Amino acid sequence: MSEQTSNALPIVLIHGLWMTARSWDRWVEYYRAKGHEVVAPSYPGFEIEVEALRERPEIIAEATVPETLDHLSEVVESLDRPPIIMGHSFGGTFTQLLVNRGFGAAAVTIDSAPPEGVRVNPPSQIKSLFPVLKNPANRHRAVGFTKEQFHYAFANTVSREESDAAYDLLHIPAPGSWVWAYGLIANWKPGHQETWVDYDLDDRAPLLFIIGGQDHLMPPSVIRSNAKKYRNSEALTETYEFPDRSHFTGVEPGWEQVADYALEWATSHARERQG
Repeated sequence: MSEQTSNALPIVLIHGLWMTARSWDRWVEYYRAKGHEVVAPSYPGFEIEVEALRERPEIIAEATVPETLDHLSEVVESLDRPPIIMGHSFGGTFTQLLVNRGFGAAAVTIDSAPPEGVRVNPPSQIKSLFPVLKNPANRHRAVGFTKEQFHYAFANTVSREESDAAYDLLHIPAPGSWVWAYGLIANWKPGHQETWVDYDLDDRAPLLFIIGGQDHLMPPSVIRSNAKKYRNSEALTETYEFPDRSHFTGVEPGWEQVADYALEWATSHARERQG
């Protein structure tokens, strides 16, 4: 592993739901080997191992978006330079919220869950989220997938055997309240909710949306609709699709191709920012 180089921007990797920072382990090593300082923060309370979180679902059920966003903001602010921020799934939501706060030299979302205002819910997404949405009581629980559900929602482009192995290593329940409140209800409540961003903001970091063409949980139509919301902003917004990849694109075989594209784009478009 090479030493960090003075001109290499730091990188912050933000995980999504049903995962922990463990899902970024290979990316952390990969980017550090390229000379970057890399931080993969956990949500508050999620710092313990996957196995321990499975045994303490109350930690997950009690998590809130505002507290998590404030924690991630503190992580970004603690770095010596504005970093490249990358987020997967709901981590992509947090990435957009951080960019909206003025953070980052550049930002990349991968299979991003959208902030408030994206009202596109394709059938595969509804099927993927049905285990959480089928019971209103799940709004107060931590809700996980079965192995079969995980294979459909996350890892549909790999074998069931590979998907099950990933499930055993990485999967945790997710806060049901987040899926209910931010996946559905936020788009229909009056006024701005906690995942609102100013899509028209001009003074922000460049933003790339990476799309998995075979993603069931956050299908291409959802990601493109999210990116289109930024059309009135003068800041750079781009999309790039990997047509054969699933929601698990950062972990499934060939993840290096995604990591390379994300880093090259962010590095080439990054600008120095204060904060």
